[in-house]
Amino acid sequence: MITLYDSAISGNAYKVRLILSHLGIPVRRIEMNVDDGSTRRPDFLKVNRNGKVPAVILADGSALAESDAILYYFAEGTPLWPTDRLDRARVLQWMFFEQYNHEPTIAVVRHWIAHLGKTPESEPALPAKIAAGYRALDVMEEHLQAHPFFVGGSYTIADIALYAYTHVAHEGGFDLGRYPAISAWLKRVATQPGHIRITD
Repeated sequence: MITLYDSAISGNAYKVRLILSHLGIPVRRIEMNVDDGSTRRPDFLKVNRNGKVPAVILADGSALAESDAILYYFAEGTPLWPTDRLDRARVLQWMFFEQYNHEPTIAVVRHWIAHLGKTPESEPALPAKIAAGYRALDVMEEHLQAHPFFVGGSYTIADIALYAYTHVAHEGGFDLGRYPAISAWLKRVATQPGHIRITD
């Protein structure tokens, strides 16, 4: 059985729980605390030298880290990974966008505000992070105005990657009411077979 080093509050870890649920793959969870230094302990660093969740131990004992790499590993050979070459590249394009523009802003703001209680007074970088998060949402909104999903008209791991932190962006104070196309997409994602909530 696959072992997942997980954190219930982590959107990156939620991506892995979500794809495994979609694919009906059983998993053994090990809950990690991302704030108390647990992921820097020597036993976990043997699994992921970078000291972050998620990480998985596969059935053969191999370790794999980085949420989007894990998504790719499980998606290959399923409808969540396109067969068309250009569509595959576009999935990667959106996943790179998620890790470079989306996660460092929306996820970080959510963590700072909802889990660490930071404010603009205690964290001077917060307003700039919020502004950058809205720019990422603007890019998503424009694309989703003309497409039901991010690539090829169907649900892929690009959607899983972007859904994870977008659907909880309000916990960081982001106003998703400004984004009707994103809101409609969030509802479409939530109807996919095997969908689970981040709290499940």
